Amino acid sequence: MNEKTVAAIATPNAPGGIGIIRISGPEALQITDRVFRAVDGSKITDSKGYRAHFGDVIYNNEKIDEAVCLVFRAPHSYTGEDVAEINCHGGLFVTKQILRAVIEAGAEPAGPGEFTKRAFLNGKMDLAGSESVMALISASGKQAAAAALNTLEGNLSKKINACCDRIIGVCASLAAWVDYPDEDIEETETSEMTEVFSSVKAELEDIIRRYDCGKAVTEGVDAVIVGKPNVGKSTVMNLLSGYQRSIVTDIAGTTRDVVEEKITIGDIVLKIADTAGIHDTENVVENIGVDLARKRLDRAELVLAVFDGSSPLSAEDSTIIEQCREKKKIALLNKADLPRLADRGVIEKDFDRVVEISALTGEGVRELERALSEILMTDEFDPAAACLTGERQRNCCIRAVGHLSECLTALESGVTLDAVNVCADCAVDALLELTGKKARTAVVDEVFSRFCVGK
Repeated sequence: MNEKTVAAIATPNAPGGIGIIRISGPEALQITDRVFRAVDGSKITDSKGYRAHFGDVIYNNEKIDEAVCLVFRAPHSYTGEDVAEINCHGGLFVTKQILRAVIEAGAEPAGPGEFTKRAFLNGKMDLAGSESVMALISASGKQAAAAALNTLEGNLSKKINACCDRIIGVCASLAAWVDYPDEDIEETETSEMTEVFSSVKAELEDIIRRYDCGKAVTEGVDAVIVGKPNVGKSTVMNLLSGYQRSIVTDIAGTTRDVVEEKITIGDIVLKIADTAGIHDTENVVENIGVDLARKRLDRAELVLAVFDGSSPLSAEDSTIIEQCREKKKIALLNKADLPRLADRGVIEKDFDRVVEISALTGEGVRELERALSEILMTDEFDPAAACLTGERQRNCCIRAVGHLSECLTALESGVTLDAVNVCADCAVDALLELTGKKARTAVVDEVFSRFCVGK
């Protein structure tokens, strides 16, 4: 149990109908009594859990707002501690004044994710569930929200714990046989161990594959729009983002910097960048933009290469095709509202998908959505299945798969069973780190450092 009582504004840093100041810890109710006066004269410290009290918030002996105070008693609260939530009018000044009053009354400012971290430390949820809280907050679509809620409800942890239990069962048998050679302990059959390790490995690989398929839904894909000057890249960017994000003119070379935006197409999230036209130029400023475009192309997971369908392909187009060769990519044959002069067959040789689109009229957007779904495999994503919610969890699964592969290799090569046991223990450790049962303090701190303050 934490000795400190912390407080933070739990609503967004913007004007709204309601602002919430959350206070959690051993002195939460006593501190609340110092700033909140219920109209019926009752004390918050005397309140039962799951009660709401109407009253005034007092700061420097002056009333600063009317509010409703909600009381949650430990352990039946979000954090597992005593919690008070002051619900006030949602002006920025008012909420900040109430937070200041609470802090001066004895609370300390909460750090990023501190309330959820306390929920984890107090056993209200495991580490995988904690991470799903931020995934749910940042969800950009229905499937992403469903997947995060699925994990918050424990579906992933149940699956991982089941995998752990099967490996631990083998480890226990091996340990007993290795540690007590004089006892009449039946040796675990190699075929039984192979079956367990192989089946668990396959289940974890399936979880990893589903995460890779669903990453475009749950986290978003780093994408870039490239093409030679004046093919309509910025118009495509504006079409996909739904407003004028990039400057559009008939002058080639208008875009000279990288313009970035997070957009949603169907359930697919693209962290997309519009870049300068890739071409050879003597202009120093344009050259800087072209260099930035090439660097952005190098690190992108997905490339949307735009070609002018109303003009024959040029040497610059051929260069772009070559630079995209090793990438996951879709070609956008723009200006579909004009007669097509570009050779689509040349482009189809090197691109996974070719979509004819008119960035001016919006024609082809639905076809682009289908192409994205196919190339990113989001059509295989099932938000109801056990879902990973981030790279940390994926890394834990990959490490566990690696150790299980070592177990299988050791069994095939006839290595001593104590060596197999060591590899199996490492696989268990990786999975226990995923759920937080055996996660180092540094790992836990890193997870919650990415949370927003107030959650």
